[in-house]
Amino acid sequence: MSVRQEIIGDTRDRLGECPLWDARDQSLYWVDSKARLVRRMSQGRYSEWRTPSDVGSIALTCSGRLVLALEDGFHLMDLSTGAVRRLAEVRHKGPAMRMNDGRTDRQGRFVAGSMVMGRHDTDGGYYRLETDGSATPLFDGIALANATCFSPDGRRLYHADSLSGNVSVVDYDPDTGAVGPRRTLFSTQAHGSAPDGATVDAEGCLWIALVQCGKLGRFQPDGQLLTLLDVPTPFPTCPCFGGPDLDVLYLTSIRNTGNLLRSDHPDAGALFAFHGLGVRGLPEVLFDDRSLA
Repeated sequence: MSVRQEIIGDTRDRLGECPLWDARDQSLYWVDSKARLVRRMSQGRYSEWRTPSDVGSIALTCSGRLVLALEDGFHLMDLSTGAVRRLAEVRHKGPAMRMNDGRTDRQGRFVAGSMVMGRHDTDGGYYRLETDGSATPLFDGIALANATCFSPDGRRLYHADSLSGNVSVVDYDPDTGAVGPRRTLFSTQAHGSAPDGATVDAEGCLWIALVQCGKLGRFQPDGQLLTLLDVPTPFPTCPCFGGPDLDVLYLTSIRNTGNLLRSDHPDAGALFAFHGLGVRGLPEVLFDDRSLA
Protein backbone atom coordinates (compact mmCIF):
# COMPACT_ATOMS: atom_id res chain seq x y z
CA MET A 1 0.00 0.00 0.00
CA SER A 2 1.50 3.31 -1.14
CA VAL A 3 -0.16 6.14 0.76
CA ARG A 4 0.21 9.77 -0.27
CA GLN A 5 -0.52 12.61 2.15
CA GLU A 6 -1.31 16.25 1.50
CA ILE A 7 -2.51 19.29 3.43
CA ILE A 8 -5.80 20.86 2.30
CA GLY A 9 -5.83 24.65 2.41
CA ASP A 10 -3.90 26.79 4.85
CA THR A 11 -6.21 26.85 7.89
CA ARG A 12 -4.88 25.76 11.28
CA ASP A 13 -7.60 24.74 13.71
CA ARG A 14 -7.38 25.09 17.45
CA LEU A 15 -9.55 21.97 17.67
CA GLY A 16 -10.47 20.57 14.28
CA GLU A 17 -13.31 18.02 14.30
CA CYS A 18 -16.14 16.40 12.36
CA PRO A 19 -15.10 16.46 8.69
CA LEU A 20 -18.02 15.62 6.38
CA TRP A 21 -18.01 15.11 2.62
CA ASP A 22 -21.05 16.44 0.74
CA ALA A 23 -21.22 14.48 -2.51
CA ARG A 24 -23.90 16.80 -3.92
CA ASP A 25 -21.38 19.54 -4.71
CA GLN A 26 -18.07 17.85 -3.83
CA SER A 27 -17.61 19.98 -0.70
CA LEU A 28 -15.79 19.21 2.53
CA TYR A 29 -17.12 20.63 5.79
CA TRP A 30 -15.42 20.55 9.17
CA VAL A 31 -15.41 22.56 12.41
CA ASP A 32 -12.95 24.31 14.67
CA SER A 33 -14.69 23.67 17.96
CA LYS A 34 -12.70 26.15 20.04
CA ALA A 35 -12.65 28.93 17.45
CA ARG A 36 -16.42 28.41 17.06
CA LEU A 37 -16.22 28.05 13.30
CA VAL A 38 -17.79 25.88 10.63
CA ARG A 39 -15.44 25.64 7.64
CA ARG A 40 -16.02 24.52 4.07
CA MET A 41 -13.70 23.83 1.16
CA SER A 42 -15.57 23.50 -2.11
CA GLN A 43 -13.56 22.95 -5.30
CA GLY A 44 -10.76 25.15 -4.02
CA ARG A 45 -13.02 27.87 -2.58
CA TYR A 46 -12.98 28.40 1.19
CA SER A 47 -15.91 29.64 3.33
CA GLU A 48 -16.55 29.87 7.05
CA TRP A 49 -19.42 30.58 9.44
CA ARG A 50 -19.36 31.50 13.13
CA THR A 51 -21.29 29.60 15.78
CA PRO A 52 -22.61 31.09 19.05
CA SER A 53 -20.83 28.54 21.27
CA ASP A 54 -18.29 25.71 21.02
CA VAL A 55 -19.43 23.33 18.27
CA GLY A 56 -18.93 19.61 18.81
CA SER A 57 -20.21 18.22 15.52
CA ILE A 58 -22.40 18.95 12.51
CA ALA A 59 -24.70 17.14 10.09
CA LEU A 60 -25.55 17.79 6.47
CA THR A 61 -29.26 18.16 5.72
CA CYS A 62 -31.58 17.56 2.78
CA SER A 63 -32.26 21.30 2.45
CA GLY A 64 -28.60 22.35 2.41
CA ARG A 65 -28.64 23.72 5.94
CA LEU A 66 -26.48 22.29 8.73
CA VAL A 67 -27.43 20.75 12.05
CA LEU A 68 -25.07 21.85 14.82
CA ALA A 69 -24.40 20.13 18.13
CA LEU A 70 -23.62 23.15 20.30
CA GLU A 71 -23.10 23.52 24.03
CA ASP A 72 -26.77 23.39 25.00
CA GLY A 73 -28.23 21.07 22.37
CA PHE A 74 -29.15 20.85 18.70
CA HIS A 75 -29.35 23.87 16.40
CA LEU A 76 -29.99 24.58 12.72
CA MET A 77 -27.76 26.88 10.65
CA ASP A 78 -28.85 28.59 7.44
CA LEU A 79 -25.67 28.84 5.36
CA SER A 80 -27.09 31.58 3.17
CA THR A 81 -27.37 33.99 6.12
CA GLY A 82 -25.35 32.37 8.91
CA ALA A 83 -28.42 32.50 11.15
CA VAL A 84 -28.60 29.84 13.87
CA ARG A 85 -31.71 28.77 15.77
CA ARG A 86 -32.13 26.16 18.45
CA LEU A 87 -34.15 23.06 17.66
CA ALA A 88 -33.92 21.07 20.89
CA GLU A 89 -32.31 21.71 24.25
CA VAL A 90 -30.28 18.99 25.96
CA ARG A 91 -30.53 19.18 29.74
CA HIS A 92 -27.08 18.15 30.91
CA LYS A 93 -26.82 16.21 34.17
CA GLY A 94 -24.02 18.31 35.63
CA PRO A 95 -22.17 21.61 35.34
CA ALA A 96 -19.51 22.42 32.73
CA MET A 97 -20.82 20.17 29.95
CA ARG A 98 -21.40 20.49 26.23
CA MET A 99 -22.40 18.45 23.21
CA ASN A 100 -19.58 16.76 21.31
CA ASP A 101 -19.19 14.08 18.63
CA GLY A 102 -22.11 13.02 16.42
CA ARG A 103 -23.21 11.24 13.26
CA THR A 104 -26.42 10.86 11.25
CA ASP A 105 -27.96 7.40 11.31
CA ARG A 106 -28.98 5.55 8.14
CA GLN A 107 -32.55 6.87 8.45
CA GLY A 108 -31.59 10.54 8.55
CA ARG A 109 -31.66 11.21 12.31
CA PHE A 110 -28.71 12.85 14.05
CA VAL A 111 -27.12 11.09 17.04
CA ALA A 112 -24.63 12.99 19.20
CA GLY A 113 -22.99 12.54 22.58
CA SER A 114 -22.06 14.98 25.32
CA MET A 115 -18.95 15.52 27.42
CA VAL A 116 -17.89 16.82 30.80
CA MET A 117 -15.22 19.49 31.05
CA GLY A 118 -12.53 19.68 33.72
CA ARG A 119 -13.62 16.57 35.57
CA HIS A 120 -13.98 12.81 35.12
CA ASP A 121 -17.61 12.20 36.08
CA THR A 122 -19.64 10.07 33.70
CA ASP A 123 -22.52 12.53 33.47
CA GLY A 124 -22.51 12.53 29.68
CA GLY A 125 -24.73 10.57 27.36
CA TYR A 126 -26.09 10.17 23.85
CA TYR A 127 -29.10 11.92 22.34
CA ARG A 128 -30.90 11.67 19.02
CA LEU A 129 -32.31 14.62 17.12
CA GLU A 130 -35.50 13.35 15.51
CA THR A 131 -36.65 14.59 12.12
CA ASP A 132 -39.41 16.66 13.79
CA GLY A 133 -36.79 18.65 15.72
CA SER A 134 -37.26 16.99 19.11
CA ALA A 135 -34.46 15.28 21.08
CA THR A 136 -34.59 11.75 22.52
CA PRO A 137 -32.15 10.57 25.24
CA LEU A 138 -30.58 7.22 24.30
CA PHE A 139 -28.17 6.21 27.08
CA ASP A 140 -25.77 7.77 29.58
CA GLY A 141 -22.70 6.90 31.66
CA ILE A 142 -20.10 8.61 29.46
CA ALA A 143 -17.49 11.24 30.31
CA LEU A 144 -16.31 12.24 26.82
CA ALA A 145 -18.32 10.96 23.83
CA ASN A 146 -16.33 10.31 20.67
CA ALA A 147 -15.89 7.91 17.71
CA THR A 148 -19.60 8.05 16.88
CA CYS A 149 -20.42 6.08 13.73
CA PHE A 150 -22.80 3.46 12.38
CA SER A 151 -22.19 0.08 10.81
CA PRO A 152 -22.95 -0.09 7.06
CA ASP A 153 -26.34 -1.70 7.73
CA GLY A 154 -27.16 0.86 10.43
CA ARG A 155 -27.77 -1.78 13.08
CA ARG A 156 -24.76 -0.98 15.28
CA LEU A 157 -23.93 2.36 16.85
CA TYR A 158 -20.23 2.53 17.65
CA HIS A 159 -18.96 5.09 20.13
CA ALA A 160 -16.13 5.70 22.58
CA ASP A 161 -15.51 7.30 25.94
CA SER A 162 -12.17 9.00 25.38
CA LEU A 163 -11.45 9.25 29.11
CA SER A 164 -11.78 5.49 29.63
CA GLY A 165 -10.11 4.58 26.32
CA ASN A 166 -12.89 2.11 25.49
CA VAL A 167 -14.65 1.68 22.16
CA SER A 168 -18.18 0.36 22.68
CA VAL A 169 -21.28 -0.55 20.70
CA VAL A 170 -25.03 -0.72 21.13
CA ASP A 171 -27.44 -2.57 18.90
CA TYR A 172 -29.56 -0.02 17.06
CA ASP A 173 -32.95 -0.66 15.50
CA PRO A 174 -32.98 1.30 12.21
CA ASP A 175 -36.78 1.49 12.14
CA THR A 176 -37.63 2.45 15.71
CA GLY A 177 -34.30 3.88 16.85
CA ALA A 178 -34.37 1.68 19.96
CA VAL A 179 -30.95 0.87 21.43
CA GLY A 180 -29.75 -2.21 23.29
CA PRO A 181 -27.33 -2.45 26.22
CA ARG A 182 -23.85 -0.97 25.84
CA ARG A 183 -20.99 -3.42 25.57
CA THR A 184 -17.28 -2.71 25.36
CA LEU A 185 -15.54 -3.96 22.22
CA PHE A 186 -11.90 -3.02 22.84
CA SER A 187 -9.56 -0.41 24.27
CA THR A 188 -7.13 1.69 22.25
CA GLN A 189 -4.86 2.29 25.25
CA ALA A 190 -2.59 -0.57 24.17
CA HIS A 191 -1.73 1.57 21.15
CA GLY A 192 -0.69 4.49 23.32
CA SER A 193 -3.74 6.69 23.00
CA ALA A 194 -7.34 7.36 23.83
CA PRO A 195 -9.77 7.15 20.89
CA ASP A 196 -10.99 10.37 19.32
CA GLY A 197 -13.16 10.65 16.19
CA ALA A 198 -13.93 7.71 13.90
CA THR A 199 -15.57 6.69 10.67
CA VAL A 200 -16.65 3.36 9.15
CA ASP A 201 -15.51 2.23 5.71
CA ALA A 202 -17.52 0.25 3.16
CA GLU A 203 -16.12 -3.01 4.54
CA GLY A 204 -17.41 -2.24 8.03
CA CYS A 205 -14.05 -1.47 9.63
CA LEU A 206 -13.49 1.48 11.96
CA TRP A 207 -10.89 4.17 11.29
CA ILE A 208 -10.09 5.80 14.64
CA ALA A 209 -7.92 8.84 15.29
CA LEU A 210 -5.42 8.01 18.05
CA VAL A 211 -5.11 11.55 19.26
CA GLN A 212 -2.34 11.12 21.84
CA CYS A 213 0.19 9.28 19.69
CA GLY A 214 -0.15 10.87 16.25
CA LYS A 215 -1.56 7.81 14.50
CA LEU A 216 -4.66 6.63 12.66
CA GLY A 217 -5.81 3.06 13.13
CA ARG A 218 -8.07 0.81 11.10
CA PHE A 219 -9.76 -1.74 13.35
CA GLN A 220 -12.09 -4.63 12.84
CA PRO A 221 -15.14 -4.32 15.11
CA ASP A 222 -13.63 -6.95 17.44
CA GLY A 223 -10.60 -4.71 17.99
CA GLN A 224 -8.11 -6.42 15.70
CA LEU A 225 -5.75 -3.76 14.35
CA LEU A 226 -5.47 -3.98 10.55
CA THR A 227 -3.61 -0.77 9.68
CA LEU A 228 -1.68 1.80 11.71
CA LEU A 229 -0.70 4.99 9.91
CA ASP A 230 1.68 7.65 11.13
CA VAL A 231 0.12 11.09 10.84
CA PRO A 232 2.30 14.16 10.11
CA THR A 233 0.94 16.10 13.09
CA PRO A 234 1.01 15.38 16.84
CA PHE A 235 -2.73 15.33 17.58
CA PRO A 236 -5.10 13.91 14.90
CA THR A 237 -8.77 14.14 15.82
CA CYS A 238 -11.38 12.89 13.35
CA PRO A 239 -11.43 11.14 9.92
CA CYS A 240 -13.97 10.91 7.13
CA PHE A 241 -13.99 9.53 3.61
CA GLY A 242 -14.62 11.78 0.64
CA GLY A 243 -13.61 12.59 -2.90
CA PRO A 244 -15.54 11.69 -6.07
CA ASP A 245 -14.98 7.97 -5.43
CA LEU A 246 -15.07 8.16 -1.61
CA ASP A 247 -11.52 6.82 -1.54
CA VAL A 248 -9.79 9.84 0.04
CA LEU A 249 -9.55 9.95 3.82
CA TYR A 250 -9.66 13.44 5.34
CA LEU A 251 -8.37 14.04 8.85
CA THR A 252 -8.64 17.02 11.19
CA SER A 253 -6.16 17.86 13.95
CA ILE A 254 -5.37 20.02 17.00
CA ARG A 255 -3.18 23.09 17.38
CA ASN A 256 -4.26 24.29 20.84
CA THR A 257 -7.29 23.09 22.78
CA GLY A 258 -6.60 25.52 25.60
CA ASN A 259 -5.67 22.75 28.03
CA LEU A 260 -3.40 19.71 27.73
CA LEU A 261 -3.21 19.28 23.96
CA ARG A 262 -1.21 21.97 22.18
CA SER A 263 1.63 21.93 19.70
CA ASP A 264 4.00 24.34 17.95
CA HIS A 265 4.40 21.93 15.03
CA PRO A 266 3.89 23.93 11.80
CA ASP A 267 1.21 21.50 10.62
CA ALA A 268 -0.64 21.21 13.93
CA GLY A 269 -4.29 21.99 13.34
CA ALA A 270 -4.07 21.34 9.60
CA LEU A 271 -6.59 19.40 7.53
CA PHE A 272 -5.00 16.37 5.86
CA ALA A 273 -5.95 14.11 2.96
CA PHE A 274 -4.68 10.53 2.54
CA HIS A 275 -4.71 8.91 -0.90
CA GLY A 276 -4.06 5.29 -1.86
CA LEU A 277 -5.48 3.51 1.19
CA GLY A 278 -7.16 0.89 -0.98
CA VAL A 279 -10.58 1.20 0.69
CA ARG A 280 -13.65 3.36 0.20
CA GLY A 281 -16.02 5.02 2.58
CA LEU A 282 -19.79 5.31 2.61
CA PRO A 283 -21.82 8.33 1.46
CA GLU A 284 -22.66 10.69 4.28
CA VAL A 285 -26.33 10.40 5.24
CA LEU A 286 -28.32 13.64 5.16
CA PHE A 287 -30.40 14.68 8.15
CA ASP A 288 -34.02 14.75 7.03
CA ASP A 289 -35.07 18.33 7.80
CA ARG A 290 -37.96 18.48 5.34
CA SER A 291 -40.52 18.91 8.14
CA LEU A 292 -38.60 21.80 9.73
CA ALA A 293 -39.35 25.35 8.66
